[in-house]
Amino acid sequence: MTTSSRPNAAVAVWARRRLLALAAALPASSGALAGFNFFTSEYSASRDELQAQIGKRFPVQQRYAELFTVGLRDPQLGLDARANRAALTAVLTISSPLLQPTSVQGIVSVSSALKYDPVALALRLDQPRAERIEMQGVGGRDAERLQQIGAVVTQELLRDYPLHTFKPQELTVGRKTYEIGAITVQDTAITVQLK
Repeated sequence: MTTSSRPNAAVAVWARRRLLALAAALPASSGALAGFNFFTSEYSASRDELQAQIGKRFPVQQRYAELFTVGLRDPQLGLDARANRAALTAVLTISSPLLQPTSVQGIVSVSSALKYDPVALALRLDQPRAERIEMQGVGGRDAERLQQIGAVVTQELLRDYPLHTFKPQELTVGRKTYEIGAITVQDTAITVQLK
């Protein structure tokens, strides 16, 4: 059997279409810039700004059981105000010499609460959960096993993942240095209370 780039090209087209469809379903960003609101003592970062920061730290990958390499790329950030959670959807690649072909792709969606890390001055994902994984071109028990591997590694890769890291001057106004209070996820931004 001869190898061809057509299956990989088809997978790439499928993954691109799925990501575009998922991104289109996300709420539009307000386009507002991150910053301190003196009147409400809040700091807000827009979805677009957070998306740009996240994109700089991808792709990421990790080995699993010395037999599989799991990679994530092209992350898309979603914000769910009703659940006060952030979501990341990314292209998932699982590679192994045990697979035929040796690499398969899909889409993974992760949902997570947020927490503040005062040492790193960072908003981080808190206990992310792989909510959905779709593998392309694999079915049956093989798909189930790959979904399990993908979920475990994705959750590990994204545990405590920083969505936004504050600069010290962003938390200082005049002579006052603020601490981070409540974190609120809105449809177009993440807002933290400064106290």
